Parts: sequence; C-alpha cells; structure tokens
Amino acid sequence: MKGLEISKRYYNEFGKQMLQEQFPDIADKIAVGLVGSGSECFGYDDSISTDHDFDPGFLIFISDDINDDIKFKLERAYSKLPREYNGFTRATMSPVGGNRRGVKRVSDFLNEKTGTPDGKLSIYDWINIPEESLAEVVNGEIWKDDSGIMKKVRLRLATFPEDIKLKKIAGELLTMAQSGQYNFLRCIAHNEFGASKLAIYEYVKATMHVVFLLNEVYMPFYKWDFRALRDLSWPKDLSLNNHIQNTCKTETDGCVEESFENKLINLLSVSDDKSSIERIKGDIELISRLFIDRLASDGLIDKTLEKDVTYLEKYAYQVNNKIKNIEIRNMNILVAV
Repeated sequence: MKGLEISKRYYNEFGKQMLQEQFPDIADKIAVGLVGSGSECFGYDDSISTDHDFDPGFLIFISDDINDDIKFKLERAYSKLPREYNGFTRATMSPVGGNRRGVKRVSDFLNEKTGTPDGKLSIYDWINIPEESLAEVVNGEIWKDDSGIMKKVRLRLATFPEDIKLKKIAGELLTMAQSGQYNFLRCIAHNEFGASKLAIYEYVKATMHVVFLLNEVYMPFYKWDFRALRDLSWPKDLSLNNHIQNTCKTETDGCVEESFENKLINLLSVSDDKSSIERIKGDIELISRLFIDRLASDGLIDKTLEKDVTYLEKYAYQVNNKIKNIEIRNMNILVAV
C-alpha cells in the first residue's frame, strides 16, 4: 500500500474523529491532507522508501487567525493519536519545527516553499523559486478543506503563468542547442571526453525540463525526474521512429522502437567510441525534430521558415518572441534556466 493511502486511512480512522469531537469550532478554518516533501506525496514511494522519513501521519493546515493557544492544543491532540499504524511508527514531533506531519500554518508552509505567506508570486518569484518547491505545494492530496484555504492557493500555483512557461522553454531550448547540438561535438573534437559527458548531462536535463513544461507539470527533485516523466502524456505515446528522416522498415534494419525515457537514459551512457558518438548525434537529431513538430503544432514556432533546419537556437528565439509581457520578453533568454 502506498504511503498516501496509509496516511488517508489513518486520518479517516483517527484524525477525523479527533477533529470533530475536540475542535468543532474551527472545522471551517483548517485543511487536512498530505502534501510536500517525500516520495509518498508524489506517489513514487516503494518498499525502499520506508527506511527514512516515512510516517503514517498527516498534515493539519490552519489559517493565520487561529491563535497559538488553539494551535498548541491541536498539536497536543495530534501527538496523542496512535503511534503505531499498519506496521509503521509515527515520527516524534520536534518542538523547533521542520516536521513533515502534524500542524502547520498555511502561511508557514507557503513561506517554506515559495518565500511568500500567501502564494502570490511576482514575476521574479516565478522565475527564481526552485521548481521542485512548487511541485511540493501542489502534489499529494487534500481530504478536507471546507473553506478552501489550501485549495485556493494550490489552484493559484498549479502551473506556471503562460509567459513564464514560454521564457523557461526558450531558455531550455537554447541550452539544448548549445550543450547537445554544439558543445558535445566540439568537446569530442578537442578530445575532452569528460566535458562531452557533462554536455550530454546538461542536454538531457534541459530536454526533460522542456517536456515537463509542455505538459504543464512542475519538474520535481532530480531523483524523481525519470519516474515523473513516465506519467506525462507527451511524448510517451508517440512513435519515435516516425521522426527519423529515413524511416527503416523492419527491426533487422536496426530500427527497433525505443521509448523516449530509455532514449534519454541511453544518451547518459555515452562513451568515446565512434559508434556511440554517432548514435548520440542521431538521437539528438531525432529529439530535435520531435520538439520542433510539437512546438509548431502549439503555434510557438514557424518551422516552415527554413525547412529541415533542426538547430534549436533559432526556435528558442521564436518562442521567446511569443511572450506577451514586454518585461519578461526582454529579459536575458537564459534568465529562467
């Protein structure tokens, strides 16, 4: 059973009754659920995940108008709930904060994740807040929120504003061009094979980020990036072979179908032999065509300006020019990378 489901059952069996019986007067000022840090909040947990920071508890979010005395009583009541559940032991609550479960003010949670108490972000906030932090605001589940104190802010922060999204896509496309289509081969030519591996790493990271942006999903902490990639609708369902210029007809021609995820993983295994380098060049070309087709279908670029040109730098600037906000459009194209 996943950690999110364990926590929900624990709340339904114990937490709900505690709140109804002991705190009926503030029922409309609290929200209950499990969001934030931890693989279980994303649904990525497995048996290995239970070795640390795994707790069957839940979070009680309270509004700022609930005074410290009530907050203390809530904390005391929460601490008295059963310690053992479904084979797991609840973590001891720290008096100095930093807990993943228990009672939190919504403003404290948002300050921790976004640097603002209400989740109302400026242009510069949207650009500079780590994306993984935004992911931790909108992940997981909220099971009770009568007044919408968490629902409202989670809706507000659900995705990047369109112009911020475009700025990030433009910057990452330029990074893809510079790292994968240009610097990788130059590093090889200079016999700097270590640097070539770093170039491919930067290329894969930027490529994945564009995929998340096009799916309007925040990219999580790096160790879950590939896991999260599997849940995205694009380009999971596409046939990558359809984007190869000279499509081969059979598997004997060396045209075995490969998932987008595995293609990125294989890019990271680049070696300095000639066949590996040629494979990397071909895969980068394929991915470039895939992205150009998607950007064109979304109306973000005009790929007919120069047919068969797959160098992504020119398209990065086309995307940047689609930004409506003049201040954002005129910022350095790499400002949001």
